Amino acid sequence: MGVSTSRPGPSGLHGGVAVVTVDFPPVNALPVQGWYDLADAVRAAGRDPGVRCVVLTAPPGSRGFNAGVDIKEMQRESAAGGGHTALIGANGGCAEAFAAVYECEVPVVAAVAGFCLGGGIGLVGNADAIVASDDATFGLPELDRGALGAATHLARLVPQHLMRALYYTSRTATARELHHHGSVWKVVPRGELHDAALELACEIARKDGHLIRLAKAAINGIDPVDVRRSYRFEQGFTFEANLSGTADRVRNEFGKEKST
Repeated sequence: MGVSTSRPGPSGLHGGVAVVTVDFPPVNALPVQGWYDLADAVRAAGRDPGVRCVVLTAPPGSRGFNAGVDIKEMQRESAAGGGHTALIGANGGCAEAFAAVYECEVPVVAAVAGFCLGGGIGLVGNADAIVASDDATFGLPELDRGALGAATHLARLVPQHLMRALYYTSRTATARELHHHGSVWKVVPRGELHDAALELACEIARKDGHLIRLAKAAINGIDPVDVRRSYRFEQGFTFEANLSGTADRVRNEFGKEKST
């Protein structure tokens, strides 16, 4: 359990590719430390001179790619009469993990199966390419969980008005819908996801290591939106909702209707 990095296959077969795997059962909702561990792993892989592409994924058989922040960690702190340590930690950890993917020195391919929610959108929205299984779904249920954020990243996946409708309703979009909008590179059966992601990563990794790093920096440099600053602006409203008590009220209702 946790975040791990591997170099797949025998030497030369997948040369230049590092795979960062995020494993927090049962639903891959990350605790505060998990977000920082993920950021460290992605940055370390990007700094490795032998790596020319990073694949970000969950273990085979996982229910989903990422379910965002571990809400229960915040609920436990609230029930214990604590302050805002978990919220501040989650805000900082998510910001660092999303930035690590975006700022990684080499391209990052996200391999997405099952659900990709909340913080998962922050990760894939900042990735350079997405390969998804045909059962993958993408969405921001933040308003149902007493939070705000990652509209910055959803806006990189779908057109503006669709982003707003998905955000306000907490609905999800399928992998095929995102493929239609051009943000998902390829949609494959779940059993073929790992190989399809590696295929794309290996094609990228065959480029010259120095040149691919220059290309990543150049493309980031012409982005019209500063994703780090934009996301941190959104997070300010999450904290405001928490200070007002609205976030706790909504968050404490999370899951009750389903269990009933």
